[in-house]
Amino acid sequence: MKLLDSRRVTGPGLLLDGPGAVLEVALDAPTRDRAIEAWREAATRMLAAVGLPDARLHSRYFQGGATLGFTAPPDVLYTATELNEWAWASAEATISGSGAPAIEPDAARLSAALVVERNPALLAIRAAAGAHGVNFLAGEELVSVGSGTGVQVWPERELPGPAQVSWGRVHDVPIALVTGSNGKTTVVRLLAAMATEAGRAAGTTTTDGVSVQGRFLEESDFSGPSGARMLLRRPEVETAVLETARGGLLRRGLAVEHAQAAVVTNIAADHLGEFGVQTLAELAETKLLVARAVGAGGRVVLNADDPVLAKAGQRVAPELAWFTLDPANPIVRAHVAGGGTAALLDGTAVVLIERGNRTVLASADTVPMALGGAARHNLANALAAAAAAGALGIDHGAIRRALERFGRSPEDNPGRANVIELGGVHLFLDYVHNPHGMAALAAALERYPARRRLVLLGQAGDRDDASIRELARAALTLRPDRVVLKEMDAYLRGRAPGDVTRLMTSALIDAGYPGEAIAAAPTEVDAVRTALTWAAPGDLLVLAIHQDRRAVMAFLDSLRGTGWAAGTPLPAHASTMQ
Repeated sequence: MKLLDSRRVTGPGLLLDGPGAVLEVALDAPTRDRAIEAWREAATRMLAAVGLPDARLHSRYFQGGATLGFTAPPDVLYTATELNEWAWASAEATISGSGAPAIEPDAARLSAALVVERNPALLAIRAAAGAHGVNFLAGEELVSVGSGTGVQVWPERELPGPAQVSWGRVHDVPIALVTGSNGKTTVVRLLAAMATEAGRAAGTTTTDGVSVQGRFLEESDFSGPSGARMLLRRPEVETAVLETARGGLLRRGLAVEHAQAAVVTNIAADHLGEFGVQTLAELAETKLLVARAVGAGGRVVLNADDPVLAKAGQRVAPELAWFTLDPANPIVRAHVAGGGTAALLDGTAVVLIERGNRTVLASADTVPMALGGAARHNLANALAAAAAAGALGIDHGAIRRALERFGRSPEDNPGRANVIELGGVHLFLDYVHNPHGMAALAAALERYPARRRLVLLGQAGDRDDASIRELARAALTLRPDRVVLKEMDAYLRGRAPGDVTRLMTSALIDAGYPGEAIAAAPTEVDAVRTALTWAAPGDLLVLAIHQDRRAVMAFLDSLRGTGWAAGTPLPAHASTMQ
C-alpha cells in the first residue's frame, strides 16, 4: 500500500463530475477491497465530523491500485485534499493492524482550516454564473464569470454579491477545446487562423504559451487550466481555442463548463500508466471529457479513422461531427446519410458536409501544411479544424482562406512540419514525440527526395523504458543513414542524465542499426550542430525539436546570415545559443 498522488480537482474529471479531492494509491490484490472500504469508512466519518456530509465518494480500480476521491465545494479544496490524505492514512493504519487514529484532534484541525478557507461569496457567484449559463473560473486568487469580451474579473476575497453584477454585459465568446495524442497544437493554431480570417481577435493556449492575435502573453506549457483562465480573462479575446492536454484533464479536470466545440484528433499509446490510465480505451475516455463542456448547438469533432475513437464516439451525446481521410468510411457515410456533419478528403478535395449540403473548401495540393498532399496527418488536422469551425460561427470563406494560407510560413505553425532549406540541405523540424507521430512523419516524407537522411531524436523522461525504446525503433521507419540522440535536461522528470539516450541507443542497436551511425549530444542545439556538421548538399535532416526551439531557430538564422553551406565548417560564433 502506497500513496502515489494527491490533488484537488477543480472541474469534471475521470473520477468526479465536479470539484473535489482525488488521490491515487498502489494496492495489491489481496488487500485492495479491504483498503478501499477502510478509506470509505474513514472519509465518511471525517466528512460528517467537519460538516461536509453531502460529499459523494467514488473509487476506480486500475491494475496495481485505485483512484479514490470525493466531491467538495470549490472554496474548500485544499482542506478537502488534506482530509482525503487523512482518510487514506487511517485506512493504511487499519489494514496494517495498528488501528485507526482517533478522529477528534484531526477533526478539530480540519474544521478550523475549513473556516479559514471558506468563501461563501465565491459559491454565490458560481451559482449565479450557472443560472446565467456562463463560464465561472476560479484560480490565481481571482474569480471570473463569462469570457473574453464578456468577462468580469474580481479578486477572490473582494467579490460582489450576485445582484451587483451587470449580468447583461456578461457573456462567453466562442470557445473550442482541442485534445488528442498528436496534432493538437496544429489544430489549435489553424482554428485560430480561421477565426482571424473571419475578422476576430483569436486567442490560443498551447504547449508553447498563451497568445492573442499571434502575440504571446506568456511562454511555457499552458495547455492546462491555468492557461485557459489566463486567456479567457482577456477582454480583447473574441474567439478562444484551448489546447487541452491529458495531464491537465487528469490533474485538475475540465477547465471550462461551456464550450461550442471540442475536438479529439486521435488516440495513441503515450503516457499510459500515469494517473491510473493504462489502456487506449481509458485514454480515450479521458480525452473525451472535453465533450462534457459542449451543449446544445455545439459540436464534438472526432476522428472516424481512429478505431478507438470510432468506438468510443458512439456514446457521445452532443452533436457529433466526424472527420476522415477515407470517403468510404462506413461510420461517416451512415452519419452523413442521417443528416450529420462530416469533413472528409474525397480524392484531393477537402469537403465539408453539413445538413446534406456539400462544400468543397480546398484542394489538398493547395493546403501548404499538407506538403502537396504527402502529409496526410496534416490533412486530417485540416479536416478536424474545418469541422469545428462551423460550431464557432466561422464562415466557409474564412475556412477556405485559412486552409490556403496557413503553413506558407514556418511562423504559422512553429515547430510543426516546418521545412527549411539551408546551405543546400533540407531541414524538417517537427515536435514528433511518440511512435504514432513518427509513423505519420515517415509516411509524409516517404517520397521526399534526399541523398541521405538523418534523424535527430529525444524523449522526455516520464515515459517508461519500453515506450522510449519503441520511439527509437519507430524512427527507423524514416530509413536514416545517421541518428543523433539529444539530451533533454528540462524534461528529465526523475531520470538521471544519459538514461534516455542510453535506452534509445540500446534499442537501435538491438533492432540491427549500426552503432557507429549513432551520435549523442548534451543539448538540443548541440544535437543540431552535430547533424549539420555531418550534412552534405542534398541531405534531409529530420529534427525532432522539443525543448529549445527558439534557440535552434536563432542558430539556423545565424548560419543563414553567414552564408554557411553544407560540407563547410560551422562558424565558431554560431555556437550553442540558449
